[in-house]
Amino acid sequence: MDIRALNLFVHLAETLNFGQTSRVCNITRSGLTRTIQRLENDVGELLFLRDNRSVTLTRAGELFREYALDVIRRHQTLKVQIAQEHFLKGELSIYSSVTAILSILPSLILQFRRDHPEVNLKLHTGDAALALPKLENGEVDITIAALPERVPARIQFLELLTTPLIFITPKQTDKLSWQFSGDNWHEVPIIMPERGLSKVRFEDWFKDKQMSPTIYSSVAGNEAMIAMVAMGCGIGVVPQLVLDNSPLRNRIKVLETAPALTPFSVGACTTNKFLKSPLVQAFWQVIKDTAVPLNQKSRNQIP
Repeated sequence: MDIRALNLFVHLAETLNFGQTSRVCNITRSGLTRTIQRLENDVGELLFLRDNRSVTLTRAGELFREYALDVIRRHQTLKVQIAQEHFLKGELSIYSSVTAILSILPSLILQFRRDHPEVNLKLHTGDAALALPKLENGEVDITIAALPERVPARIQFLELLTTPLIFITPKQTDKLSWQFSGDNWHEVPIIMPERGLSKVRFEDWFKDKQMSPTIYSSVAGNEAMIAMVAMGCGIGVVPQLVLDNSPLRNRIKVLETAPALTPFSVGACTTNKFLKSPLVQAFWQVIKDTAVPLNQKSRNQIP
């Protein structure tokens, strides 16, 4: 088994789409199929169940995915250690939301690239609520995420900034089928986060008020939340940082009279295991050097 074959397998295990993986990884679809078949022959088990409509991982495929991720990471660490006498070289993967890419990561990545130009950065974006699961599953080396209520012992966290969690409503309400008077929470439609810390704190707030929300819909991702609220679908909650970086912020009004929710502590996360990697250590040092000014700036902005 070569590293390229393992990388192709891991990518396909994430996309579950032969066409998408072949395009991204610059390999023909037939070449990708042959690679997977060779791996299955080596393992002696089917790794994927596939038909004309879908591709799914088998139980053997799930186990092999953990093995492949471990081998790839060990291979990267070996290359770094061999080259360490001269300079850092290899690949570092980071997962964050779009908001973090716009507001937090630019200064970190710029400094890291200046210090370690031979390191390739692989950036993944998506729902902030998936950041820690992807880290714990070994899919990425570092994530930018909100600190959960309980941090697993195996997770290392460096705070970069804090941001309020705010209630938002459409700015123009004259044409809506509903109106918010300030105390009729049980009557207005609520856009509920599908998962993550925002969902937990929103639900806890309603429980404290002994109210049952009228949920219009559940959405994944803060950007989707802002879009739904801007279209007049209901009231939602998002971190202030997300709203500040949203192109729809001028169509949103913050509910100043709403009871305050606990702010988010946003920072970088990695695992104790990953922190042994020279590449992760190098990026971690950049975060430490940058964390204080970023955090101080964010605190000054909180009302």
